[in-house]
Amino acid sequence: MSNLTAATPADPIPECPHCQKPMPLCICDSVTPLKNRLGLLILQHPQEQDRALGTARLLAKHFADATLRVGLSWPSLSKALGQPIENASYWAVLYLGSAHAADLGAEGEILALNRKGEVADNQRALLGKLEGVVLLDGTWSQAKALWWRNPWMLKCQRVILNPAAPSRYGRLRKEPRKDGLSTIEAAATIFSGLEKRPDIAETLNASFERMLTRYREVQTEMPELAPKRVAKDRRRGVRRGKRA
Repeated sequence: MSNLTAATPADPIPECPHCQKPMPLCICDSVTPLKNRLGLLILQHPQEQDRALGTARLLAKHFADATLRVGLSWPSLSKALGQPIENASYWAVLYLGSAHAADLGAEGEILALNRKGEVADNQRALLGKLEGVVLLDGTWSQAKALWWRNPWMLKCQRVILNPAAPSRYGRLRKEPRKDGLSTIEAAATIFSGLEKRPDIAETLNASFERMLTRYREVQTEMPELAPKRVAKDRRRGVRRGKRA
């Protein structure tokens, strides 16, 4: 009879109940609360599983007025928010899609688009009337799925970003487009710009930097925390897209 015994599986790494990151990556104790004039709704695709480098829950923890929902579709903006919204056009949805700010020849980091995907007239008026922002959290393909499964978003003001610098992810996660940012970086750009408050960008970007620093510190000792590469789906013949 063999004396070999089955290997005991390693204990699971506990996670933070707030940001849902593995505890070695949690920076919740250093989050600086921010009061925001504009509302924030984060719609996270249910298959967004990047606990190590994802930023949606960290972002929501910063803002006093923030709602994070996980799912694929909601009947309306009001249902997604859980409160009545009289005019969805006063809310913006950040969705890059096929639009490239560099190709549109417009200036500014935040651009409002019309239904044709062109730079809208009266940028100042359109952006100045906004009461809230919807961010889509997930890969590029997941963000596209959220956009198409929620037709009420067409009633909102679509915006895209023209960031002055690429994402701070750097080599940790390659973005397919240089205007692709993490969710927390996108919020930093939009809210600091629309609310005329550079302190919002400073606070959110500093928090993101702390998260990345913590990740770099532990990734060599705990490789199991690294995001898993997604293999090609042979049934569909497609590969999961990059993050939105």
